[in-house]
Amino acid sequence: MTDFRRLLAADHGEEAVAIRLVSRQGFDAFRASLTEVGRAAVAAAGFRGRADTALFVPEGNGRDWFLAAGLGEDEVPGRWTLAAAAALAPEGRYRLTGPVPAPGPALALHGWLMAQHRFERYRKAKDAKGPRQLLLADPAAIERALAEAEIAAALRDMVDTPAEDLGPGEVEAEIRALSDSLGGRLTVVTGEALNDQNFPAIHAVGRASPRRPRLLAMDWGDPGHPLLAIVGKGVCFDTGGLNLKPGNSMGLMKKDMGGAAHAIALAKLVIARRLKLRLRLVVAAVDNAVSGDALRPGDVIATRKGLSVEVGNTDAEGRLVLADALAFAVEAEPALILDFATLTGAARVALGPDLPALFANDEALADGLLAGGAQVDDPLWRLPLWQGYRRLFRSDIADLNNNAESGFAGAIVGGLFLERFVAAGTPWAHMDIYAWNPTPRPGRPKGAAAMALFAALAHLESRFA
Repeated sequence: MTDFRRLLAADHGEEAVAIRLVSRQGFDAFRASLTEVGRAAVAAAGFRGRADTALFVPEGNGRDWFLAAGLGEDEVPGRWTLAAAAALAPEGRYRLTGPVPAPGPALALHGWLMAQHRFERYRKAKDAKGPRQLLLADPAAIERALAEAEIAAALRDMVDTPAEDLGPGEVEAEIRALSDSLGGRLTVVTGEALNDQNFPAIHAVGRASPRRPRLLAMDWGDPGHPLLAIVGKGVCFDTGGLNLKPGNSMGLMKKDMGGAAHAIALAKLVIARRLKLRLRLVVAAVDNAVSGDALRPGDVIATRKGLSVEVGNTDAEGRLVLADALAFAVEAEPALILDFATLTGAARVALGPDLPALFANDEALADGLLAGGAQVDDPLWRLPLWQGYRRLFRSDIADLNNNAESGFAGAIVGGLFLERFVAAGTPWAHMDIYAWNPTPRPGRPKGAAAMALFAALAHLESRFA
């Protein structure tokens, strides 16, 4: 794991290279403030203050220099404002100079840190630089920024790890380590015991794999505090089952446990921020594999809630394991439920890879999550739980089908299916995330990505700090 603590420090006046923030609107004033050699460098590079850009700018005789970092159209530093500068900079010390718009650099520290994180389990970075340390006039933000970066990096490393090395057992080990560190209570239901203890949908999806499926639940916190249930889809590898995915769709399916990684990360953040909440973290960890015992299209399976489900498509397995996980979470009568899942390709068709789809049965909860996302530069987009589309997953022989007959409204159908397993009156939000960055950008290499995580934290802080 990256040693993030070397990358931020209180500013005691040490010698350091300056970083200046430049917006598109403020570019002309910035350019006018430069020496002739500086203006020439800016022109040659085509730097205009765009987001995700940074530039070395010479001063005076050209031997002195500073870093310019683009703000883009915004006048306020965002989560990734300093990522390009951190990626470009050589080893050394740096400080922000000049006017820094409110609320200051605190949010942008995340990009500075994550730009220096690499997933190196299998290969060391050949061009690894030494640490780039940012000096801060107000050190109060350091501990929070370090905790958030460490948790986000652990999330990314989990999702980046191939399924060979991260299966249901490794997900259990991750939650067990967290529970043991806190003195929490961990419940593990594995293999055939899933049927005995009424988690039949989780068992049905995971039974074909030699790596036994499991329900993982960690309970922690002060009984006097409101209960937050965090639920994650932990499909460690998704072949599609007997409705086998084509190779180009299966290649990324190590990331199908991204919802579980996000759920674990949010639990860690809630604990780190000392929110007045107790937690029930619930993860269904399975492989959706192919064997003679695999779940078949047309099978009808039971669920913990008592609803029967006709399996229209074995590749719509995430909603099946979440059905049991959500039903279990509801039994504890939580104040609210948040679930994370890499649930549908339809959400990506509608919103692309960067923007998670939000579904919620509670207006205040939805508004709070959207506001939190805007506040911390971690956006979501709400899609409706349009009740008329329940007709799209009706079954002739069971209570419901896990697959819509048409390809219409796929993300909404997924959300509506999950809603059937949440008790009426329990505030619930479902985040259909991609958990992956397909195009490298500063601080966000191609690979695993945290999405909606800090939006959820911001909302929880606004309610339970």
